Amino acid sequence: MTVTYRAVEPPTLPAPRTSRSVPVITVLGVAVVIGVVVSAGTGQYALGLDRVVSSLIARISRTGSGGLDAAAESVLWDVRMPRLVMAVLVGAALGVAGALMQGLFRNPLAEPAVVGVSSGAAVGACVAIVSGINLMGSLTAPVAAFAGAVTATAAVYLLSRSTGHADTSGVVLMGVAVNAIAAAGIGVAVVAAGPRARQDILFWQLGSLNGTRWVAVGAALPLLVVGLVAAVLLSRSLDLLSLGESTARHLGVDVERSQVAAIATVALLVGPATAFCGIIGFVGLVVAHALRIVLGPRHRPLIIGSALGGALVMVVADTAARTAVAHAELPVGMLTALVGGPVFLLLLRRRKTLGVPR
Repeated sequence: MTVTYRAVEPPTLPAPRTSRSVPVITVLGVAVVIGVVVSAGTGQYALGLDRVVSSLIARISRTGSGGLDAAAESVLWDVRMPRLVMAVLVGAALGVAGALMQGLFRNPLAEPAVVGVSSGAAVGACVAIVSGINLMGSLTAPVAAFAGAVTATAAVYLLSRSTGHADTSGVVLMGVAVNAIAAAGIGVAVVAAGPRARQDILFWQLGSLNGTRWVAVGAALPLLVVGLVAAVLLSRSLDLLSLGESTARHLGVDVERSQVAAIATVALLVGPATAFCGIIGFVGLVVAHALRIVLGPRHRPLIIGSALGGALVMVVADTAARTAVAHAELPVGMLTALVGGPVFLLLLRRRKTLGVPR
């Protein structure tokens, strides 16, 4: 009897949608630039699009103020531009963190705010505020927030693995538990804090870009850039992990190291974003999920697109927060929750048909 052996081809990843990714990413990049310019000229003190463009060109070419008077120059460059740059950085960080978590958990509902990572980062920042520790200057709160984000992410990931797989309902329930514990920790911090610290903690709970200055941008920039670069470098490992841990090992991936690196990267992105701007939820959930449908499951274009999409969402949300109510400002975290909450409920109802490949 003759036995015929047939070579078994290793599993392959879905072909990238190159024809879509380049134009989609290009459009998102252009939209972010236009959004920043329009937002810079919009507000209680209207500057006008032409004056903003003139001032930007003058700054880039170092030829003066671009025709703005001293008051307009101060509003644009001391108030609005640092705030918009922070919105771009934070939006990009949250969008990419959402894409990483959905790939890591292989779960479409994984998102920093949903699974408690943002709350964990807020607890770390609150502890630093209440304790008065200032060992690292302006980086003390971001480092503490990073530690809180690492703890929360690792807790959710390890607990979900203990059930055998990170299923949708399990991850969501664990996120509810982590958020509840974090809320209790924030409550303790509020009780122990003084009046000034209580105001800072309230700011963290609502989420806001109000009061952002270039000093804060300079402190957040290197941390968030490192996180974004690390996310791009992890894209190949996440592609292979989406095929399953056993298959990824056979294809040469150090699964444990890749998982730890992904957790640390999520914490590095969410920690500083939360430390400087508070809890801003659902950006990663909405952006990463929408772009996964458009760009496909490959993580490199998905991560780049999520960075630009998250930046655009934050710029639009912050502009609405500044201008929706005359002579008042809404918390940007509240606006993202108003949009993201219903989307989350819709995805939760359709979790059996809309999912990241397991």
